[in-house]
Amino acid sequence: MLFDGKAARDNVRNRDGKRVFYLGKGDQLTSEARDFLTRERIEILPATEAKPDRYRLLGGGYMEEKPEHMTHLNGEFLVMKTHPRIAFRGAVDTLEAELLLCCAAATGMFRTQLEEALSYTRFLLGQEVLDAPVKAVALGGMDDATLRKRSHFPQEFYGQPHFMPSPDDSPLLLQVNRARCAARAAELAAVAAFYDSREDLLRAFNRLSSFLYLVMIQLKKNV
Repeated sequence: MLFDGKAARDNVRNRDGKRVFYLGKGDQLTSEARDFLTRERIEILPATEAKPDRYRLLGGGYMEEKPEHMTHLNGEFLVMKTHPRIAFRGAVDTLEAELLLCCAAATGMFRTQLEEALSYTRFLLGQEVLDAPVKAVALGGMDDATLRKRSHFPQEFYGQPHFMPSPDDSPLLLQVNRARCAARAAELAAVAAFYDSREDLLRAFNRLSSFLYLVMIQLKKNV
């Protein structure tokens, strides 16, 4: 497999608190991917080192084999698939799927906005997996406070008041509404997993759903 810059970023893993990239036999990196890994000081390891000799359990102890009802919390620990952080990642997967459909259906400015939302969603998931902070929220050139204000007062900024979607709205608007609902579900999953530890993630997913609502406002205005 040939890893370009994006594929390299998507496949960074956490091992003992450090970011690593596992490169399989026969796999190759583009110059962009190698520059990214070098710039970020991410160690490149052979893929054969990715599978541990035994699996460490979050509650203590080890297992020699990974059972089907368990999965990796990170490169070090196994947890039940019902663990809140795993449920959160599933909710983010659903959000990504909805955003991909939105991007496929959109053109022009709306395609750009939705691709930004998709990229940001993937970034947030990566920060969660790596236990890394989300330092600031910025979408569509808007910071945290601006996103919040515009989503509360769309009439003031877009000339379009709050509205309830209807069957007569455009297919794209209705698809973005599904993505907004998925963003809300991901936010609730984040609250269940991180209510006392990751306010940065909770804020980021809240503002992401606000950003998608603003895309809906603009779609409604342009009809």
